[in-house]
Amino acid sequence: MHPDKIKPMLFSTMKHYNGKQFATDVISGIIVAIIALPLSIALALASGVRPEEGLYTAIVAGFIISFLGGSRVQIAGPTAAFATIVAGIVARSGMEGLMLATIIAGILLILMGVFRLGGLIKFIPYTITTGFTAGIAVTILIGQLKDFFGLTYPEGTVTIETMEKVEAVVKNFGSINLYALLVGAISLAILIVWPKISDKIPGSLIAVIVGILIVRFSGIPVNTIGNLYIISNQLPTFHMPQLSFNAIRSVASDGFTIAILAAIESLLSCVVADSMINSHHRSNMELIAQGFGNIGSALFGGIPATGAIARTAANIKNGGRTPVAGIVHSIVLVLVLVILMPYAALIPMPTIAAILFIVAYNMCQWRTFVHLCKTAPKSDIIVLVTTFVLTVAFDLVIAIEIGMALALILFMKRMSDETQITGWKAYDPEEDPDGMNLKPIPKNVRVYEISGPMFFGATEQIAAIDFSEHTRVIIMRMRGVPAVDASAMHTLEEFNKRCKNAGIQLVFSHVNEQPMTAMKKSGFVDLIGKDNFRPHIDDAIEWAGKLVTEEKK
Repeated sequence: MHPDKIKPMLFSTMKHYNGKQFATDVISGIIVAIIALPLSIALALASGVRPEEGLYTAIVAGFIISFLGGSRVQIAGPTAAFATIVAGIVARSGMEGLMLATIIAGILLILMGVFRLGGLIKFIPYTITTGFTAGIAVTILIGQLKDFFGLTYPEGTVTIETMEKVEAVVKNFGSINLYALLVGAISLAILIVWPKISDKIPGSLIAVIVGILIVRFSGIPVNTIGNLYIISNQLPTFHMPQLSFNAIRSVASDGFTIAILAAIESLLSCVVADSMINSHHRSNMELIAQGFGNIGSALFGGIPATGAIARTAANIKNGGRTPVAGIVHSIVLVLVLVILMPYAALIPMPTIAAILFIVAYNMCQWRTFVHLCKTAPKSDIIVLVTTFVLTVAFDLVIAIEIGMALALILFMKRMSDETQITGWKAYDPEEDPDGMNLKPIPKNVRVYEISGPMFFGATEQIAAIDFSEHTRVIIMRMRGVPAVDASAMHTLEEFNKRCKNAGIQLVFSHVNEQPMTAMKKSGFVDLIGKDNFRPHIDDAIEWAGKLVTEEKK
């Protein structure tokens, strides 16, 4: 199996498919659909869109991504990671803006897959993904406090940004509805306790049923989905958003954000799934599938989609081993949409809030967060906490941008600290016969050993090399230098000019492949002279001795 192959995994798994696996895939697909039902509705509401649009996403994107995807077991649909971002886009640009942003994201994802950028996911530091995932979890939790406590906000209250939501909760906490809190608390208790009783039926479904029964038969004043939204059980229909240059320009950055997050989330989900089934996904094919899935979702009334780690894990645990399970999950949700969707109007909002509390808790990875804070280097902790705080206080885009910039700066600082230039101790065997393990160096020759990468963050060490008026040859031993960049090459050229002016010849020992290629390309080898590049330090010392002797003659 080729991880970089551009071929849907479905076509590969069909070669050895049989009736037994089909039966298992169907059962797993049905179970995952039951899990996806309340989650899709809850995530749609958290995203600021109508409940059925969450199901449209799971149906359309889920089907396309399973059909074209690069994973055997990936289940796609709406996820918590997108909730805050989508809500912000809808508040600013409406559903038309969201559709356009999702289509732009889909096109970008397809291009990322076509140009085989799937492997670049490994360059996003773990501290950044942990930081923004925990931050998203906190924003989801904050966004559900209003419904969990049954709070009432004055007309005109703006609650788009997370900090605005916090402010609104604090100011209006006096309007708490104790009945709503009771329903929310009961739902939360069921969600916590039920998995210990049974793992066959999802706790979210039990919580929804119990919540409906409490509110329906007690008549207590608690908001339900039907009080706040118009429910539709119509199948998704094709709709093309209005295209214009200004419209595309206004949501282009949102599309980029959706694409990056979809790529990160889906490929992380694939990696987790691979470890569970001992398989290998095709990252570039997965990105292409995510692209087509998001375009399809947008054109049929859905919201952004990506691989859902929890639903993918549930698929694996229930025996799903091919993309057929994901396709079945989408088909079952079509039947659920048509038959059961009207009953979704009865679901209490505090129950939805409780479900999202558990989603937020499961995605926050607080144990990992705490472990990193205790054990990671200070620079990594700075990146982790900064990304987390910025995700909560501002948004994901700022968090990732600043997090990546910080990570790169701190990484370069760490690398520059690792680069060392040390001068060899002068040793004359006649004067110091006990100089064990020291190589004899001819008079008027200095040896400097460089270890670590030579890049713009470490160039000042080269510039700082000093030499006496008696020095005639300087040997630069570079066996510990894996790479050089343009800045280091420029600094070496400037250092060579200093040496020439002082009548000193540079000799290089053991230059590795990448530095030698860079030196040849820049003309540095011709400048210094090919004979002055020696394969070994002993050879370089011998050559330097000859140069000194010839100069004296």
